[in-house]
Amino acid sequence: MHLRPARLAAIGVFALAGLIFWVSFNTAQGTNLRSDSSMLRLSDLIQERSRQNAELDSQAASLHRQVDNLARRDDGSTKGQDRELSDLEKGAGLTQQKGEGLTVTLDDAPTNATAKVPGLPEPEPNDLVIHQQDLQAVVNALWKGGAKGIKVMDQRLISTSAVRCVGNTLILQGRVYSPPYTVSAVGDRDALQQALRSAPAIQNYLEYVDAYGLGWKVDEHKAMTLPGYSGTVDLQQARPVD
Repeated sequence: MHLRPARLAAIGVFALAGLIFWVSFNTAQGTNLRSDSSMLRLSDLIQERSRQNAELDSQAASLHRQVDNLARRDDGSTKGQDRELSDLEKGAGLTQQKGEGLTVTLDDAPTNATAKVPGLPEPEPNDLVIHQQDLQAVVNALWKGGAKGIKVMDQRLISTSAVRCVGNTLILQGRVYSPPYTVSAVGDRDALQQALRSAPAIQNYLEYVDAYGLGWKVDEHKAMTLPGYSGTVDLQQARPVD
């Protein structure tokens, strides 16, 4: 029996999640993540699984394009129906999005960072790393600012995308990333900038930028292209056990 690339990618996601939960359990038991050889090997394995998931995503995207092209050629639809389908796919984030926009880069502070403002307490380890709430605040602000599409790292976000962090590691749609993190959006640059400046969660983050040296950079682009989302769009829901 042959498993489709999308099915394989899903299996990879569950395997990756299991590995991460195991790391968390071992850490709770007092394992030294910086020196323990088994943890270092496990980290390598997680990175390799992430690379395999990326390859499977690419294969799945290629197959999706082939299927879509065949379906449109043989489905007997009218030109008007094809245009309507194209508009729906664009709105769902399944096709490329082009236009002006900006990219936000967030990064951890140096591990030896000290308070940059007199009178502030010296930082705790959690003060020096990017958290899930920081990335989510940027994404939410950009959507509020009218973004037509958003990409985190090299992956397009859709309505079911979830930005998740374990420690200072980002897990997005079955793949693992380390800082610095980039969030790119296509849309009116002035509106996007204003949305970033007015978001309370980002204002709080910028206080830590000034206090402890967390990374923050916003680059504007006159023209940029976001890729279409290439993963599965099947919706799933939990059901009670009888």
